[in-house]
Amino acid sequence: MSSKGSKDSSPTSENVTLRLILVSGRTHEFQFHPLTPAHEVTQKVFEQWPKEWADEKVESASMLKLIYHGRFLHGSVTLNALNLPQGKTTVMHLVTRENLPEPNSNGKLVLFSSAFVFFFLELVIFHGFGTVAT
Repeated sequence: MSSKGSKDSSPTSENVTLRLILVSGRTHEFQFHPLTPAHEVTQKVFEQWPKEWADEKVESASMLKLIYHGRFLHGSVTLNALNLPQGKTTVMHLVTRENLPEPNSNGKLVLFSSAFVFFFLELVIFHGFGTVAT
């Protein structure tokens, strides 16, 4: 881990505090230097996995993905690039996923927020949209 990752364990006004939420709803707060990239965040979380999350631990840090404002964060994105407020707590979701979505043929990522996916599923399942009338 780089020196950026090793400086982030004690709270300071310079650090970014992340409150990570698992799918189960469990939360835990971690401190990071603003220049920490997403892959170092997930690595630190994996290495310092909270005891209260023990039954949800994954096999490797590479399986952990961060979601911020409905978007997956790719490994090289720094917390500073997200304009997160220093000295305040920012909420992100931490999920288990083997791979992130691949870019489409235009080189743009095709990402859907979870809210869109749930809205779409509700339309299809509960309102019958997307079915063929007979």
